[in-house]
Amino acid sequence: MNKGELIDTLTNTLGITKKASRTCVESVFDSMTDTLVNGRRIEIRGFATFKVKAYRPYRGRNPKSGKHFRVAGKKLPHFKMCGDLKSRINRQRR
Repeated sequence: MNKGELIDTLTNTLGITKKASRTCVESVFDSMTDTLVNGRRIEIRGFATFKVKAYRPYRGRNPKSGKHFRVAGKKLPHFKMCGDLKSRINRQRR
């Protein structure tokens, strides 16, 4: 599912305009992004937890040339699904 499909689903489920659905979806995503940018954690019970993990710099190697180089530290978003979601996904596989 992509953002457009999410907007369409919201429009059809709630019976609101597409413009209102787009505003809702973008508002939620903007709020989540701002929270992560500010270093805070997002917990949506029954779904997942989102947080930013900091990674230290490390020494990388170019596999083609074999030369080593320094990779700068970085921060990346981390998603961890909750147990309920994991069990629902695994039940659907049968």
